[in-house]
Amino acid sequence: MQPLRWGVLAVLTASAVALTMSGASAHDPDTPEGQAAARAVMADYQPAERHAVTNTAAGVPCVNGKADIYPCKNVDLLSVLPLASMGGGNGNDIWGWTDPSSGKEYAIVGRTNGTAFVDVSTPTSPRYLGNLPSNGGSSTWRDMKVYKDHAFIVADFISGHGMQVFDLTRLRTITSPQTFSADTIYKEFGPAHNIAINEETGYAYAIGSNTCSGGPHMVDIRTPKQPKNAGCVAQDGYTHDNQCVIYRGPDATYRGREICFNSNEDTLTIVDVTDKANPVQISRKGYSGAQYSHQGWLTEDQRYFLLDDELDESRGTDKRTKTYIWDLASLANPVHTGTYSSPATAIDHNQYIKGKYSYQSNYQAGLRILDVSGVASAQLTEAGYFDIYPASDEAKFNGSWSNYPYFASGIVLVNGIEQGLVVVKPNLGTTEPPPAGGKFENTADVAIPDKGAAVTSPVTVTGVAGKAPSALKVNVDIKHPYRGDLVIDLVAPDGTSFRLKGSSNDSGDNVITTYTVDASARTAEGTWQLKVQDVYSADTGYIDAWSLQF
Repeated sequence: MQPLRWGVLAVLTASAVALTMSGASAHDPDTPEGQAAARAVMADYQPAERHAVTNTAAGVPCVNGKADIYPCKNVDLLSVLPLASMGGGNGNDIWGWTDPSSGKEYAIVGRTNGTAFVDVSTPTSPRYLGNLPSNGGSSTWRDMKVYKDHAFIVADFISGHGMQVFDLTRLRTITSPQTFSADTIYKEFGPAHNIAINEETGYAYAIGSNTCSGGPHMVDIRTPKQPKNAGCVAQDGYTHDNQCVIYRGPDATYRGREICFNSNEDTLTIVDVTDKANPVQISRKGYSGAQYSHQGWLTEDQRYFLLDDELDESRGTDKRTKTYIWDLASLANPVHTGTYSSPATAIDHNQYIKGKYSYQSNYQAGLRILDVSGVASAQLTEAGYFDIYPASDEAKFNGSWSNYPYFASGIVLVNGIEQGLVVVKPNLGTTEPPPAGGKFENTADVAIPDKGAAVTSPVTVTGVAGKAPSALKVNVDIKHPYRGDLVIDLVAPDGTSFRLKGSSNDSGDNVITTYTVDASARTAEGTWQLKVQDVYSADTGYIDAWSLQF
C-alpha cells in the first residue's frame, strides 16, 4: 500500500479529485512536505486502460523481449482483464485464494470503489464473479488478506470503513456477476492503510489506522465472522506495512514467538507480539539512504529481510530502484548488509518472497523477479520481469501496485493501477519444480475429551502418485485453553505414526501451526489421520481444522 496517511487531505483538494487518485506519496499530510507530495501524486493520475487479452488458448509467450504490447523477460502473458470488466475504478492491492475443496484459484482484486472477485482457474480466460462495494465511499488505498477461506478487507481515507469480512466459499456457486455484501464488518477502527494476517495464529494486523497511534491494531480472527479486538502495538507510532510470523529463524531467543517485522516510515522495527496485552519492541533500526520505509518480506529461512523504500528513487542521487538487504541473525540488532540496485529507475512497491525469488511490483517497471539465492553475500540478481506499463520507466505512481505469487499452479497475479488484472506465468528454469500434489483438508470439528482416549480426524489423499514428500506440510488448527495437555501425531495410511507434538507445561491456548514431516518412505495416496489426545485433566478442546500440503 502507499505511505500517504489521509486525514486532512480533503482540505488540499476537492473530494472528487482525491477519490480518483491512483497513487500516493509519503509523509503525514498534516505537514507541508506531505501536502506537497499529495499534490505531486495527483499529477501522475491517469484513467484506467481498456486493453484486454483474454480467451487465448495458450496465452501470449514472451518472445524476443515482448508479449503482446508488454516488454518481458522469462515471463509469459496469460491474460489481461481491464478494470472496466470487473467493476471499474482504478486498481490497487491484490491477493489470492485457493478453494480447498476444488483446487480452483481466485483473484481478490482491490479497486478504488470496491473489491472484485475473479475466477482464474483457467488463467487465459479469467471470469469476473462480482463486486463487494467499498463500505462508505471510494479510496485509492484498499488492502486485503485471506484466512480460513475468508477475505479481510480494509481501506484508507474512509472514516467508517472498518474491516469487511467476506466468506469466499460463497463464490463456489456463482454463475453470473453479483453485487455482494460483507458477512460482517469489524468497526473498532475506521480507515486503515493496510492489513497483514498471520495465518498460523489467526491474528490480523490493521496498519495505519486511526487507532493505536497508527501502529498495528491486532484483531483475533480465529473465528472469522466474529473478529475481536486483541490490542495495540503503538510504541513506534505509525506502521506502513508489516509481516508477522511464528519465528523459526536463527535467533534462538525468539524461536516459537510471534514476531512482527514492521516497515515504520524510516526504520525496520521488530516487535514480539506473542502476548497481545504486552507487545515488546525488540529493535528499531534506521539505514543510510532512508526516505520512506515502505514494505518488506522475510526469506523463507527467516534469516534475511528485504526492504523497499518508496521515495529513495525520486529523492536520492542514484535514481535506480533499490532493495535493502537485512541480516537478522540477531533480532535485537538487525544489520543492513547491502543494497541491490535494479537496472530500472521506477519506484519500488510491494514484494513477496516465494522460494528463491522475490516478486516485486515496481510501479512503472511492472513485475520484477529477483533471485535471492545469493542474499547471504548481499547479492541479488534479476531473473525475469513483465512490464505492464511500457510507456516509460519513471519514478511515478503508475502501473504495477502489487502482485500475488503463491498459487500452486505457478501463475502470478499483478494488479495495475490503470491496467487491471494481469495474469502471467514466470519461466525461471527448473529451480522451482511444480508441487507434487495439492492441499487436502478436513474442517469438521472433532471434540477432544478431557484426559480421555485419543481422537482422530481423517484426510483422504487422491491423485498424488508415488511417495509423500520429504517435507510434507501438516497444517494444524486445534482450539484448547492449555495446549501443553495435548499429544499430537500424524498417522500415515499404512499406520506409521509421526509425533508432531508431545505434552509439556506450556499454558498457552490453542495449537495453530504448521509441522514439517519427512514422509518420503510412505505412499502419498490413502487416508491420513490427525491423532490428538488430552493427557491431563481440567481442560477440553477440539480439532477445528487440519490439512496436508503436498
